[in-house]
Amino acid sequence: MILAKKIRLKPTPEQEQQLWKSAGTARWVYNWTILRQEVNYHKGGAFLLDGDLRKELTKLKQSKEYAWLYDVSNNITKQAVKDACDAYKRFFKRQADQPRFKSRRRTKPSFYNDPVKLKAKLGRVLIEKVGWVSTSKQLPMDVKYNNPRISFDGKYWYISVGFEQEIQKPERTGEALGIDVGIKNLAVCSNGMVFKNINKTRAVKKAEKRLRRLQRRVSCKYQMNKEGNRFVKTCNIVKVEKSIRLLHRRLTNIRTNHIHQATNAIVKTKPSKVVMENLNIKGMMKNRHLSKAIAQQKLYEFKRQLQYKCEKYGIGFLEAEQWYPSSKTCSDCGEIKKDLKLSNRVFKCGCGLELERDFNASINLAKLAG
Repeated sequence: MILAKKIRLKPTPEQEQQLWKSAGTARWVYNWTILRQEVNYHKGGAFLLDGDLRKELTKLKQSKEYAWLYDVSNNITKQAVKDACDAYKRFFKRQADQPRFKSRRRTKPSFYNDPVKLKAKLGRVLIEKVGWVSTSKQLPMDVKYNNPRISFDGKYWYISVGFEQEIQKPERTGEALGIDVGIKNLAVCSNGMVFKNINKTRAVKKAEKRLRRLQRRVSCKYQMNKEGNRFVKTCNIVKVEKSIRLLHRRLTNIRTNHIHQATNAIVKTKPSKVVMENLNIKGMMKNRHLSKAIAQQKLYEFKRQLQYKCEKYGIGFLEAEQWYPSSKTCSDCGEIKKDLKLSNRVFKCGCGLELERDFNASINLAKLAG
């Protein structure tokens, strides 16, 4: 099984400047590819293959105006073209939305490194056109690397590589586990395990309160330094924006860590199968009263982590149909209560069953495992 390892880089100021240049070039080439595809489409042309676009980019490099593209590795630009074309192919297959341009402010800076040219030594790693960069941990050596990516999370640079690993699959209990995810709690399992909503804890609420204050402060500073139709970005604005960026990073790390702990606890119970509901997240996000709470729960990330960890330990992973009424069905007699509202947190049935709504749904999901 191919598993990824993410390790922090410790570049020198000169190396960090080259990392920023590589990330910026990858973003520019990705946007250039999308623009070429859109212009070609409006002219009535067919989809441009990534090989043809790479040849066009090579000719573009030969001009003096775009000679700066030679400052970074050729593999970075080639992969950026391929990534943009693959994004369009997923869009054509209705697996994703239409590709959008990458923003310099909002997009996570990242770029590709050729796995053949990626070398590792004790506490160091060789990155193309950057050199030997120190790492916080040792990158696995004498293995075949898969899809290396270098990224910046708002504070540190990281390298992520995939490599083949042999996993010893433990014995399973034979129990089927149903998992109901939601807003009140992150997940409720049919065996009684409940994972709380981390966004309701004191640490997250305190960080979000500080974030709101900083956002108001930087907005006021922009208004104070407005000159006509443009805003002057002062040193104080840069400092506050850095604090906002680090606070966003901290909140993301708290939520991701909570999901890792929850999914690890689930797979350590060693069930034979895990059944999870397939939610229409895109449709749920249209509800303006719940959209923020749904986004903060990171339900897709929870599903993604649970899915690969189940595969890692040989646990079957099933998804219920999107419109399966798990919450409205009585787990005892099977009667469907069509008038059940979202505000009704306790499920009461005519047969005498009275259960917490999410726990009742998880039991129904576990029964789908057969």
